[in-house]
Amino acid sequence: MSLGYALRRIVEEYPLARLDPPAGHPLATVIRKGAPDELRAALAPIDGPFLVKGSPGRGSKWAAVPWIAVFDPAVTTSATRGYYLVYLFPAHREAVHLSLAQGTVAAIRSHGPAAAGTHLRTSGAALRARLSDFAGALPNATITLGSAGELPEGYEAAHILGLTYDLADLGDERRLRRDLAAAVAAYRALKARGGLDLPGPPRAP
Repeated sequence: MSLGYALRRIVEEYPLARLDPPAGHPLATVIRKGAPDELRAALAPIDGPFLVKGSPGRGSKWAAVPWIAVFDPAVTTSATRGYYLVYLFPAHREAVHLSLAQGTVAAIRSHGPAAAGTHLRTSGAALRARLSDFAGALPNATITLGSAGELPEGYEAAHILGLTYDLADLGDERRLRRDLAAAVAAYRALKARGGLDLPGPPRAP
């Protein structure tokens, strides 16, 4: 198996897999183990450390949007907080997004469900400006996931920059690895340039 093949399996099989319980389902195993293993192999030539996790959902429920994430342990070990790289699988089209994203749940807890999206989008725009030198390699300023709900809408708002692959793109393993290296470079640049900390408004004299 390759990274592209693992991603393609998830894109193609997820809609039908959701008709059955996730417990013991082969595709849930691909998302939790097979695809993360392929992603670790793709990251091997890049100096780590990296923590890779995949989530098809929790308990007896499939996720509206499954994901496979790459964490720098010095930044975060969880998709709930900090910032990280993640492959997200939209519900409305056969595609996958590679996203440099902010932690969604932490923003919801800090700002409340109603204000979290606005906070994340405002923060994302400022972080995109901080990473303007990566706009050519990672041109997507927005993503759509085609699924209503607090988390999918939060993932959309939390996106900073990235790429979208259609099914045909997933056959180009060399491109996937090149893009992954560019995304890791952007992740590290964000860390070096202050992470999520943004300058506050100027103080009154």
